[in-house]
Amino acid sequence: MAGQIHESWSSRSAFLMAAVGSAVGLGNIWRFPFIAGENGGGAFVLVYLICIAAVGLPVLIAELSIGRRGGLSTIGSTREVAIQEGRSRGWQIIGWMAIAAPILGLLFYSTVAGWAFAYIFETAAGVFRGISPEGSGKVLAALHADPLQMAGWHFLFMAATVVIVAKGIRGGLEKAINWMMPLLFLLLLILVAYAAWAGDFRRGVAFLFNPDFARLTPQAILIAMGQAFFTLSLGGGGMMTYGAYLPKGVSLPRTGVVIVAADTLVAILAGLAIFPLVFAYGLTPAGGPGLIFVTLPIAFGQMPLGTLFGTLFFILLAVAALTSSISMLEPVVSYLEEHKGFKRARMALISGLVIWVAGLGSVLSFNIWAEFYPLSFFPLFAKARVFDILNYVTANIFMTLGSLLVAVFVGWLMSRATSVAEFGMGDGPAYRLWRFLIRYVGPLAVGIIFIFGITSL
Repeated sequence: MAGQIHESWSSRSAFLMAAVGSAVGLGNIWRFPFIAGENGGGAFVLVYLICIAAVGLPVLIAELSIGRRGGLSTIGSTREVAIQEGRSRGWQIIGWMAIAAPILGLLFYSTVAGWAFAYIFETAAGVFRGISPEGSGKVLAALHADPLQMAGWHFLFMAATVVIVAKGIRGGLEKAINWMMPLLFLLLLILVAYAAWAGDFRRGVAFLFNPDFARLTPQAILIAMGQAFFTLSLGGGGMMTYGAYLPKGVSLPRTGVVIVAADTLVAILAGLAIFPLVFAYGLTPAGGPGLIFVTLPIAFGQMPLGTLFGTLFFILLAVAALTSSISMLEPVVSYLEEHKGFKRARMALISGLVIWVAGLGSVLSFNIWAEFYPLSFFPLFAKARVFDILNYVTANIFMTLGSLLVAVFVGWLMSRATSVAEFGMGDGPAYRLWRFLIRYVGPLAVGIIFIFGITSL
């Protein structure tokens, strides 16, 4: 290993908390329920589980192995491992993409996370009590139409992210994650229990776990593959960066299984908390992106203790967003700290400020720039706002292509001896299965996701 110049995690449990926090975010609690709802529930979930085991887990282990082997930022680690393996330094392009992805991602991610912050106070104030579907839609529309309010919530979210990252691995990330992750799981369990009491729990469970393959379309399979991939924040730099702070004796396969299991559990629990309430109040599970911010508040407005539990839900959503955002800012700060020699706090502040200012383009996409389509000369982007373009470029190009390169590099260019050493379980059946998946299944699946992604907005 090149030798770590950064802090390391105080323990394996601290790393696991942080890595699970990186994976768990808006993708689990906001995106997973609405795409499962749109694509038929149980059959979609089954495909998702298969994909996360066959594609997500192998690529996750590969990213962690590069990070730990290099012991540096994403750029430093990929460069050092390439040199060690006698490969071109040009493979550090993987690291550059893993820096670009979280920067671009935060420009729009923090906007959506700001909505979660805003809805904590809207719900606590009783805005959704007895609200109609039309009224719920107007609440979100009013938020979108107010650029100052949107910018303020965007700023608050980025400020919280910067404060945590600025304090370092043990003083910031570990301390924050050590209370945020237990809080997240506690809130989820409380909300699932509430859904079992106040909602149609039996129907919600059947929707999630009773596969109806007649509703499973080829497009739904591709979406399930994409969700299994993106839910783990693969290609976003966070896992590779966190892996660089990981001691040599920690088993990457066991660690990867824990991360995948916890991430999947959160997504399933989110579904169990949401769908019983949706069904109990005659709402549609196929509510699209508005399922959380339009459809669910209608249910909270009608149910017993809805104000209390609705507030808890949006606190949960905000915490999940924050655990992911710190892993998105960390690769950027790690690189600047390593290569520019500046203090972490200064780099976190400057990076956060730049991202907040640039992220105003996403904020304005919902109001002042709502009809501004900067790439309209391309047919695919004819009606794409700044927010849509950032989402597309981050998820469909940088994260996907970066992960494809990771799979190719680790599967085909990293020596067997190195990959066995990083895998940490010897050259046995588990290693051979992983090597097959990372060499053949991973590149093929991620390649399909990439092709599907770049042709659709």
